Amino acid sequence: MAWLRKRGGRAVGLAASTAMALALTACGSGGSGGSEPEGREAKYKRVIEDPHPSPADVIEMAGAPDGVARADDGSLLLTYEADNVEDDEGPAATAWRIVGPDGRTVAEHAEHANAEDVPPAFKGVGAGFVRVPQEDAVWMLDVRGKRHQAVLSKTPLSTRPGDVLLTDLEPTLVYRPATRTVAPPAGVPDDAISLAVDERGTVWSLDQPLTENPNRVVWQRGAHTLGSVAVPKPYTGGALVARGGTAALSLIRGESARGLLMTTDDGAHWRTVLAGGIAWKDLKNGPEALVLELLTDGRLAVGEEGGRFWLADDRTNSAFRELKTPARFTSFTVDGTTLYGVADATTSTYDLVNGEGLWISRDGGSEWQRYEPRG
Repeated sequence: MAWLRKRGGRAVGLAASTAMALALTACGSGGSGGSEPEGREAKYKRVIEDPHPSPADVIEMAGAPDGVARADDGSLLLTYEADNVEDDEGPAATAWRIVGPDGRTVAEHAEHANAEDVPPAFKGVGAGFVRVPQEDAVWMLDVRGKRHQAVLSKTPLSTRPGDVLLTDLEPTLVYRPATRTVAPPAGVPDDAISLAVDERGTVWSLDQPLTENPNRVVWQRGAHTLGSVAVPKPYTGGALVARGGTAALSLIRGESARGLLMTTDDGAHWRTVLAGGIAWKDLKNGPEALVLELLTDGRLAVGEEGGRFWLADDRTNSAFRELKTPARFTSFTVDGTTLYGVADATTSTYDLVNGEGLWISRDGGSEWQRYEPRG
C-alpha cells in the first residue's frame, strides 16, 4: 500500500491489482474534457457551487483521480476532487466511484465541499475500502458501495498479519479487517517520524532522538522490538517502505535525497546505495517530493513527483534503470509488480494537462496504458 500526492501535496491512497480486468486505452495525449456548450470554466464553477453535484460532473471536472484503492476481489474505488481555482477557500466538490473487476461502475457518490476541507481518502482492505478517519468518524464501503460502521479505539493494538497502516503520523493508526477496528499500533516509539507496516504485521519506524545521536530504524512485531540500526552519518532518514523481508529508507543530506539504506533479509544485514544508476543530484524538489515504492518481488522504485523515476533490475536493488513515462507523472506508486502514475495539474485549474489521468504498466514500465472506466 502506498500513498499518492496531488494538488499541493494532499495525501491519497493508491493500491491496485495486476489481475484487474480494466478497460484500458493505449497511450495517448490529452484528457477527456471535451468542449461543453457552456464552456469548461463555466461548468466547473457551476459544479463546485452546486449543493448536490452529480458524480459524473465532478469526475469530469476533476479529470485525473485523486486516488485509487483496491479490494481483494479486484474492485477499485476512485476518488476525485474539484477545488476552487481562484482561492484556497470557497466551494469545492468531491466524488468517489467503485469500479468492479470487469471495469464497470458499481456505485458512485458526490458531495459539495469546501476547498479548505481535507478530501476523503480510502484504503483497500479485504472486502472493501476503509475511509481514513476524520473527526473521530470511521467507516468502510463494501465492494457494492454499501456503508458499514467501523470501530475507532484508543486502545493500542499489538500488530499482526493483515493489519493495514491507515495514517503514519499524527495520529498513527492501523486497521484490523477482521474486527473492523481502527486503533494506534502498540509500542511505536515516541520519537518516530516515519512508519511502515509490512504484510506480517512488523512495524518499521524511523526514530529521531532529541539528542545528537543518529536516527535509527527500529523494527518490532506485537510490540516486541526485533532489532534496530543507526542511519549512517552524515545522513538523516526520510521515506520508509517495507515488504517481504525487504526494508528501505531514503537517506537525506541537507534538503535532498542522496541514497538508500536497505536490508533484504529482515534486518540481518544493511547496506547503502548511493549510485546504482539513480541520478540523485537531479532530484531537486526536496524530500517531500521523493517517491520510494517497493514491489512484491522485492524491487524498489525511486523517483520524484513531477520528475524522473527509476526501477531496480532485480531484488538486490543494486542497479536501476530509468523509466520512460507517457506523461509527466505528478504522483507514482506500485501494487504487486504493477506500476501506476497519475498525470495531473499540481494546483487546481480549469484545464486538463497533457496526458491527464491514471496510467498503468504491467511490464515494468515498457508499455503504459491509460485507465478508462466503462459503463
